[in-house]
Amino acid sequence: MSHEARPEVAAWNGLVDALRTAGDKLAADTADLDSAEQADGFRALVRGLSNQLSRLEADRERPELVPFNGWRHKFLMDNPDFKYWVTEVRGDRTYRIRGNRGDASYLSVTVYKRTGGIGSEATARIDSDAIGFDDDGGFEIVVGGTAPGAGDWLDLPERSGAIWVRFFHGDVAHDELGWCSIEPVVEPPVPPSIDPDRFTSALGTLAATTSMLPTIFEISTKDDLDPPNTLRHWSEMAGGAVFTEPGIHYVRGGWQLQPDQALVIEGDTVECRYWNILAYSRFLNSLDFRYRPVSYTGATATVVDGRYRFVVAAEDPGVGDWIDSEGRDFGIVVIRFLQPTDTPPLPSVRVVQLHELRGE
Repeated sequence: MSHEARPEVAAWNGLVDALRTAGDKLAADTADLDSAEQADGFRALVRGLSNQLSRLEADRERPELVPFNGWRHKFLMDNPDFKYWVTEVRGDRTYRIRGNRGDASYLSVTVYKRTGGIGSEATARIDSDAIGFDDDGGFEIVVGGTAPGAGDWLDLPERSGAIWVRFFHGDVAHDELGWCSIEPVVEPPVPPSIDPDRFTSALGTLAATTSMLPTIFEISTKDDLDPPNTLRHWSEMAGGAVFTEPGIHYVRGGWQLQPDQALVIEGDTVECRYWNILAYSRFLNSLDFRYRPVSYTGATATVVDGRYRFVVAAEDPGVGDWIDSEGRDFGIVVIRFLQPTDTPPLPSVRVVQLHELRGE
């Protein structure tokens, strides 16, 4: 067999082709945007690739919980107010997850099965209401196999293949951060140094995922652009779709602003376990949370008489909780409500001139 005919060579060439195809589509889709927005699109593409590369060599026999949402690895609606980890597992194995919640206000461990493409369905979960913690916040969960006589256990239903662990933080910048790890209950045999078939398959999955990203960017923002400056219930994410937390109710919408305009978002809070609001680019990356105010939680937002007020603008308006738009004429806002007792009411949204807002 010539080297060109080997499946691993074909898989590598497929990845290279997928990168070029994705780049060509992104270039065409962003041709009418300014250079900063176009560059941001390619940065989002690189970050998505980096995110997938961090999990390329997954070993389901000896899985590793990999941090998911570092700022270099932003991927499809990351959330910096959460800390979360991801791993691939085998449904016919038994594992043990250990960790410490730190100052997280809520913790969940969710098992998913894939439903095609990037789609998923949550098949089992356990959260901090049911998990037993020691006095220091430590926990241990057996995953898969038969339920033990004592201790916490999470099922691995048929066709399940992924586990996500989420820590919800009220003030992630100041909270003590927790951690988690996973290990097989029964140590498997020493694996071969490389499994060519598995590696080739992983390259194919990486290529397929990368090639989809520009289309996801394009399709996902259509409802945010038509019409802009409105918020809607984002029901498509219900029930753990696309590896989301099943208990979250989402509200979403886009802004379209001139440099001297602001978007004012006002509404009533609803009784729930946790909530936050976060701004994203058109490429589904959170804005620069390291240096700018782009998100608030129920613990950090200013709530007066049960009402919140957020102002999306390029400059601090001096009123309400400022969400820095980074000067982007278009972006996305998502509000997450964890386990609300009622359907959260949609907030009011209005576009105002910055100088008028400062006079209120």
